[in-house]
Amino acid sequence: MSVATLQRAIPLGFFGGGRASRVVERNVVAYRRNWVIVASGALEPLFFLLSAQVGLGVLVGTVAGPGGRPIDYVTFVAPAFLASSAMNGVTFDTTFNFYFKLRYAKTFDTMVATPLSVRDVAFGELGWALIRCGIQSVLFLVVMAAMGLFESWWSVLLLPAALLIGFCFGGLGLAVTTHVRSWVDFDKIQLAIMPMFLFSATFFPLEQYGEGWRWVVRATPLYHGVALLRGLTLGDVGWSMLGHVLYLAILGTAGMAYASRHLRRILLH
Repeated sequence: MSVATLQRAIPLGFFGGGRASRVVERNVVAYRRNWVIVASGALEPLFFLLSAQVGLGVLVGTVAGPGGRPIDYVTFVAPAFLASSAMNGVTFDTTFNFYFKLRYAKTFDTMVATPLSVRDVAFGELGWALIRCGIQSVLFLVVMAAMGLFESWWSVLLLPAALLIGFCFGGLGLAVTTHVRSWVDFDKIQLAIMPMFLFSATFFPLEQYGEGWRWVVRATPLYHGVALLRGLTLGDVGWSMLGHVLYLAILGTAGMAYASRHLRRILLH
């Protein structure tokens, strides 16, 4: 895959005028013989989805959907697993992989010695993470379609919505990783990721939580991603969806702005 192919698939402006696409191209070359690794990130949520259909879904049966309408449990959890897949895939690339390139391989020190700017590096790494996120999301959506889990034509927006979730967590991941000093610090990141996966209305409706916990759940970015994808899947679309979109977009933009600024201090000290 060449950078020209990537630029046709993704708007050139996203790469900061095109120079950040060189960072994306570097990652494409590095993974060109390991595309199985790129796609393997979709396996974990797929296993969760299949287990929900043949295991937990049989025990639970149905849950309350929009307007109290009962829906199959697997239909309820599938959008949440897609959101979790987007979160986990992007977070891995913008934390573990990014940290190795920054602190050990010194990849970015070499890059900024060329005409590439620190901003190009940051957006190039995010762009590559979103490409991987897109590949994993497409594979997941294919399985959802095969299982007949789409209940609304709004489902056509699931892929861009998943990429928005990836953008949010990608920006946050880069911002946090610029402060990581050792591999031990990644335990703290996992300490934030795992509770979000378990308690962002992933497995049960928000109404099942106590009133106080609902406010905590609503403050997490994954909840907004889950609510957005679930609404699109079930056709429960209203003005509240705009709030989810704005929350994810603003958080991702703030993360990228901070990451670019702090990365500049690290690389150009």
